[in-house]
Amino acid sequence: MTQQPDVSSPRVVAVVVTFNRLGLLQRLVARLREVPELAEVLVVDNASTDGTGEWLDAQPDVVRRTLAENRGGAGGFHDGLAWAMERGADLAWLMDDDGLPDPDCLGLLLERTDLDFWGPVVVDEQRPERLVFPIRLPGGTRTVHELDDVRSAAVDGLIRDVVIPFNGVLVTRALVERIGLPRAEFFIWGDDHEYRLRAERAGGRIATVVGARVLHPSVGDLGTPMMFGRTTYNHTPSELKHYCMARNNTVNLRAYRGWPHVLMFWTKTVWFYLFTRPQPRRILTSARAAVAGLRGDFTGHRRYLA
Repeated sequence: MTQQPDVSSPRVVAVVVTFNRLGLLQRLVARLREVPELAEVLVVDNASTDGTGEWLDAQPDVVRRTLAENRGGAGGFHDGLAWAMERGADLAWLMDDDGLPDPDCLGLLLERTDLDFWGPVVVDEQRPERLVFPIRLPGGTRTVHELDDVRSAAVDGLIRDVVIPFNGVLVTRALVERIGLPRAEFFIWGDDHEYRLRAERAGGRIATVVGARVLHPSVGDLGTPMMFGRTTYNHTPSELKHYCMARNNTVNLRAYRGWPHVLMFWTKTVWFYLFTRPQPRRILTSARAAVAGLRGDFTGHRRYLA
């Protein structure tokens, strides 16, 4: 934040959620200081134990809130988005601590004034022509992994109806007032997707701006091909992430797509851990997580917390 934004411009507030990644947070805050369109940076600290709180105390241009316990990205963005609205944000710029927006990222996003929920492409910081999070192109089943494919599919610089929250996405105050806040009980994985689905259901104008970028560390095997290359599965080695994904994805599919899609997801999970990456124990974990989600029990992930 090198200068005060024009008073005629919308008040843009960055909301950063962090947990025990001080080095990455320091890198991100340094970058945000270079973004002139920002009015304020809010950091929600998920009860970090790595010195994050002490470092934030020494940053006079960063406003921070420390949660009493680690509530995951979902709890962090729930509180952080509410906090940004309380502090008068017209637009909230939401991001995890491990992303790094290009210096012109926010400026490019702000050129699109006809949208409600929109963001940049998220690319691998080691291979910036490759997406970190694969994108399923609208109107079909094609999933792309390369930035060139996204550029080719773009119309007027946009992939409409697609966005990758919460990695540098903008959300308007008007949309927040219509659809509320992210579901804090999801903890991690699926809360961002549910928020996009909720925005879509409410008629929100959603898009990815292909010219704007956020760099992000590789996340491994997201979009792993399966069923002889006919589809993909979001595999993770983390038991915590897998449990939350299986639970929250079941809840989201049931609420927004219906039982046939739930059954398809369960079928993919069984196939993946029987044949693609044989780990039969993961099938049992998935079943427990799915049943818990359908029962409205969002406490089971706690057994996987360190």
